[in-house]
Amino acid sequence: QVQLVESGGGLVQPGGSLRLSCAASGLTFNLYVMSWYRQSPGKERELVARITETGDTANYADSVKGRFTISRDNAKYTISRQMNDLEPEDTAVYYCNADFAPNRRYNFWGRGTQVTVSS
Repeated sequence: QVQLVESGGGLVQPGGSLRLSCAASGLTFNLYVMSWYRQSPGKERELVARITETGDTANYADSVKGRFTISRDNAKYTISRQMNDLEPEDTAVYYCNADFAPNRRYNFWGRGTQVTVSS
């Protein structure tokens, strides 16, 4: 059974930093594109950052470029995201996603972790 477990969310003041992690199990981790999505109340889920299977390429939403960094450790089956200079607009539930590009039936989600940016 595939499991993706996010951790590291919480309350932070504007301008602060957080580091989110996602631990994966039950899948061949290095075959999956890994991504972070987020969803704010009343809004659709949006892609925040994505990293390729080998970790050599990462893509970011324009709203987080220069502030967020995604990374992965294929030996530990984890991905992380460092979030700096957080803004109230970054408040959302953040979800980890694993996507097997050759067959999109194999697409899995974590349960999410809440990030709240507020003074």
